[in-house]
Amino acid sequence: MNTTTTPDEQSTQSSSGRRGFLRKMGLATAGGAGFLATAGRATADHIPGPTATDVAVLNFALNLEYLEAEFYLNAVTGKGLVDAGVDIDGSDGTPGEAVNTKQNPRVNFSTKAFRQYAEEIADDEVNHVRFIREALAANGGNVVARPKINLQRSFKTLGEAIGVKNFDPFANEVNFLIGAFIFEDVGVTAYKGASPLLTDKGILEAAAGILGVEAYHAGIIRTLLFQQPFAVRQIVKDITELRSVLTGGDPGKDQDLFRNGRANLVPTDGNSLAFSRSTREVLNIVYGGVNASEGLFFPHGMNGAITN
Repeated sequence: MNTTTTPDEQSTQSSSGRRGFLRKMGLATAGGAGFLATAGRATADHIPGPTATDVAVLNFALNLEYLEAEFYLNAVTGKGLVDAGVDIDGSDGTPGEAVNTKQNPRVNFSTKAFRQYAEEIADDEVNHVRFIREALAANGGNVVARPKINLQRSFKTLGEAIGVKNFDPFANEVNFLIGAFIFEDVGVTAYKGASPLLTDKGILEAAAGILGVEAYHAGIIRTLLFQQPFAVRQIVKDITELRSVLTGGDPGKDQDLFRNGRANLVPTDGNSLAFSRSTREVLNIVYGGVNASEGLFFPHGMNGAITN
């Protein structure tokens, strides 16, 4: 898809406030022997601090938040995290790597509401990056640097996989929605799948808060795409089928905008619960290959203990 055509035409080609919040959640305690519950609840004693697994899961999430923040920031401002004043280096001194995108990635939104939605989501994703970095640093955990991220060739590759040539998510607002769809459902299922791995209750609560926000984002994107012409909805369906293949072919883990002839804006299991993806399934999607160790959005792989 080129920068002058819409998906419809192409489808035929098939800070202090945060620190206070961290303290309330027990994520700023140096000793890690316990955590201070959220406001209105008593201090809990003898609760283990974050484990190595907690730190690994948070850094896994941080990689994904780097990706989402860069996508949305570039779409609404034409610039990324560094220009927004967000640190991208690792706490061990590892420098953050580059983001590859088109020369002028800022989306020319023709619908004011779409632009406002994108700006709000961008703000949320930037705050998630800051929050997770601060949560890790407050507990003495290693904060991973931003890995190399590709926001140009990656989307073209995905487009080619579903028969859409030269797909550019920054070309127009509908393309942007399709690009956002690739991330949002994955983010929700990634946090849901990682939740049983967390042992620190403060971190679990924080992760639940982020999951809720990601679910709001996913609902917005799915609703806007549901309102688009058939050709656009067909591209969305093709994306769900591709993600399903990458995660083992389980159709229940990736659902179209329609199900049983009805709107399916909230993908759930038979009990209306959000479904989970394992870290391996998430990696398959962002790397673009089953059991791959790098590729697509992360050409050098992700950083941290959970990378393959």
